[in-house]
Amino acid sequence: MTKPEAIFPADRHALYAVHQYSAAIRSGDLLFVSGQVGSRADGSPEPVFEDQVRQAFANLRAVLAAAGCDLRDVVDVTTFHTDPQAQIETVLAVRAEEIGDPPYPNWTAVGVTWLAGFDFEIKVIARIPR
Repeated sequence: MTKPEAIFPADRHALYAVHQYSAAIRSGDLLFVSGQVGSRADGSPEPVFEDQVRQAFANLRAVLAAAGCDLRDVVDVTTFHTDPQAQIETVLAVRAEEIGDPPYPNWTAVGVTWLAGFDFEIKVIARIPR
């Protein structure tokens, strides 16, 4: 059995240390990416919602790249939204730019009441290419 390996992007933001978690865990040929939020390098949120979503995707891409993956390797997505009804159109527009053409990954969207000062979070599972 392969020992899980912690993965961090080169320019990791402060939240990993503050909240004591790994950006992702590689286990075999799977990569389990922790929820990525729209945080700046200092851990503070982007103040404009669309910018926060774009930054969350940028942070996600950085974690995926650190493991040799990209968004095409993602097989499962879970997103968390503090106000899904008001936010969904913005999220879908950014998602369309980021994810691209089919086949699309599985996707589950969850409404939540709290995301530690953020309004959007995205976590994924990816298959690491050989």
